[in-house]
Amino acid sequence: MGRKFVVKERLFAVGDDYWVEDEHGEKCFLVDGKVLRMRDTFELQDTDGNTVATIREKVLTVRDAMKIENADGDVVATVRKKLFTPFHDKYHVELENGGEWEIHGDLIDKEYTVKSDGHRLGEVSRKWFSIRDAYGVEIEDGADVPLMIAVAVCLDRLVEHND
Repeated sequence: MGRKFVVKERLFAVGDDYWVEDEHGEKCFLVDGKVLRMRDTFELQDTDGNTVATIREKVLTVRDAMKIENADGDVVATVRKKLFTPFHDKYHVELENGGEWEIHGDLIDKEYTVKSDGHRLGEVSRKWFSIRDAYGVEIEDGADVPLMIAVAVCLDRLVEHND
């Protein structure tokens, strides 16, 4: 059993900020939507204001994609839609260290699972919380929590762009 977090959905007008809370209502991460940028940029900050991940929309790509950088500004992952998925949306996360995460499920309704080599890393569900315009992100023990939250933020943005 992992940890659960509450993430607000589709609030991403540039300049919007919001807190990601755990299942107990404790603030865990601030998503800071940066203003006056040519492309969407969001920072994921811990409760002390330290940036733990930066999320940037890639521009001029065939497929929509978003890059996730660590606190040092190094790209650690790219989230993008898979090509040739005729029946439903599939996304994947290309990790800079060579790995890949697969994302399966209904992204529009916020019901999907993130896996690595067939092992579940996390799950996103709108059903766990009764909060309007929010969804839950459950992250397995041992998984990279800031990276998983950043992936959920990317997916929300990418799915919104493809509606």
